[in-house]
Amino acid sequence: MAHDPALGLGEPSDKEIRLVIAASSAGTVFEWYDFFIYGTLAALIGKAFFPADNETLQLLLVWAGFAVGFGFRPLGAILFGFLGDRLGRKYTFLVTVTLMGIATAGVGLIPSAATIGLAAPAIVIVLRILQGLALGGEYGGAAVYVAEHAPPEKRGFYTGFIQASVVGGFVLSILVVILCRALIPEDAFAAWGWRVPFLLSLILLGISLWMRLKLSESPVFKAMKDAGEMAKNPFVESFTYPGNKKRIFVALFGITGVLTTIWYTAFFSGMSFLRGPMRMDETLVEIVMLVAATLSMGFYVLVGKWSDRVGRKLPIILGALATLVLLFPLFWGIGALANPALAASARAAPVVVAGAGCTYDPFASKQSTPCGKLLADLTALGVSYDIADHSGVARLSVGGLLAPVDAADDAARKPALQAALEARGYDFSMQRPSASRLAGIVALLVALGILSALTYGPVAALLAEMFPPQIRYSSMSIPYHIGAGYLGGFLPLIAGYIVAITGNAYAGLWYTWAIVAFGLLVAWWGLPGGPPRDFTAVDREAPPVSPAMP
Repeated sequence: MAHDPALGLGEPSDKEIRLVIAASSAGTVFEWYDFFIYGTLAALIGKAFFPADNETLQLLLVWAGFAVGFGFRPLGAILFGFLGDRLGRKYTFLVTVTLMGIATAGVGLIPSAATIGLAAPAIVIVLRILQGLALGGEYGGAAVYVAEHAPPEKRGFYTGFIQASVVGGFVLSILVVILCRALIPEDAFAAWGWRVPFLLSLILLGISLWMRLKLSESPVFKAMKDAGEMAKNPFVESFTYPGNKKRIFVALFGITGVLTTIWYTAFFSGMSFLRGPMRMDETLVEIVMLVAATLSMGFYVLVGKWSDRVGRKLPIILGALATLVLLFPLFWGIGALANPALAASARAAPVVVAGAGCTYDPFASKQSTPCGKLLADLTALGVSYDIADHSGVARLSVGGLLAPVDAADDAARKPALQAALEARGYDFSMQRPSASRLAGIVALLVALGILSALTYGPVAALLAEMFPPQIRYSSMSIPYHIGAGYLGGFLPLIAGYIVAITGNAYAGLWYTWAIVAFGLLVAWWGLPGGPPRDFTAVDREAPPVSPAMP
């Protein structure tokens, strides 16, 4: 790749390598900051743009908006992958970072739904679509650019910084929110201060453009252009190049499906779990996630470097296997440390609900039956429940004793329900765990981060090595962003829905477990083992992509 004699490429200097890594990583941090700030401020965004009487519905609408951005990432991958393979790596990801910065700042300028009505969420969705398009081109561009500059024996190490930069974007989003909360009074932050992190993206955009404009074009791309070996239509040829369909399938399910569901479970599901069912103080949650994510970042680089010795397949397989074994125990441990009284109360006094029409629709603003309303209140309180039967008058028992709650009384139902639960030991106060328990939560979150690093650290190098240079930007971006966009981007929404309809705070983890289990089988079957190898060393027998017409 970076130094193929056939392409006549020379060894870049250490200074050039440092600039490539620094500029590409910084741009990736800023771009993911722009994308993640939406999820970090999900609760306040819900109140501003998606107001609803049903608290669960409000949060699900926010996550639906989050998912929409991911849903458009594949289209961005096709569009900017085409441009990256035809026009160059450098200028394409200059466009993507500009689009992302402008769209993110726009979210901070939209009037609330109380001011302009349904136009507010509609504009938010449009801006999320633009963010998704931009992100669809960013990751592939940065990963390919660094990989094509790196010497083969250090490709995993150098591209590991790009992988760590994704976590860096999450860390930066939390850090900025914490600083804004510290500098802006609480009421003011809830009213308008939450917009400041979005507007700051304009400053980050300026820094990113300044750094990336200093870069030169990828040496691999320049050599292909000089030799007239450019693809005519990178999108079409990504699916017609010999063997590429299998490689795309493996990249989609065996690589991206695994890494993206683990990543979003570790960081976004972890944050949502602590804020929601565990009722931890919001500022403490942000600090815990900041510390855990920061400590996790170095592992992405270490695993990338390790993969230069042992190959890309081994870390991914180990990470996926460990996730299947440890996912539930790690979250059980986090729950036990964050809110031990809740777990103890659920064991000592389980909640059982019964009644006609005892189903819960999280997408309804109001439930249609008294029993459904009970389930909605329990879900909002983060209390697990079982449904005994679906007949008769709506009723609820706590620890085997019938609770005096009139499910049909909308005004008095929730206070009466909460009082009945508190009488049996349930604690709904804001949780502020001790320092030792907070340290334990951080350690378990770091363990989740290490599982993510194992499956994510080697991936930029692996994807670059899997595909031919002429269509590399498109071929790696398309499966990556389909997997990350749909399997990962919809994870908060799907997991939240599963939790809402089951009444079990841990049930959403089954989504992650199933995707990882399937991906593990695909990776075991389809990924090449042994030391890392360039595409040309593996697949020289495949006919080359047809050159572009003069």
